[in-house]
Amino acid sequence: MLHLLVLRYLVTERESEPYIAEHVRFLERYHRDGTFLVSGQTVPSDLGGAILARGIDRATAERITTEDPFVQAGVAAYTVITIDPGRVHPAVAALLGVDASRVRG
Repeated sequence: MLHLLVLRYLVTERESEPYIAEHVRFLERYHRDGTFLVSGQTVPSDLGGAILARGIDRATAERITTEDPFVQAGVAAYTVITIDPGRVHPAVAALLGVDASRVRG
């Protein structure tokens, strides 16, 4: 399973600034262990951000979102969208940890 973790600010982007360094450390931790494949701000950035996570179940994805300093400070909240890949490009199948039977060229 893959999970799209959609972050939305509950306050202005400026009000979240005191928590950015801790938020970045949170992101780096899960990028280092391979759970987060991609993370970044939305465009426009005042909406929040998004993360693509893999190798975990939904309950773990939801638990991880509670560790984000933005969430702990009450300046942002996540929506977790679980994706069951039906088709996957061969170039990313192994990275996503997707069964080879779902690979489509």
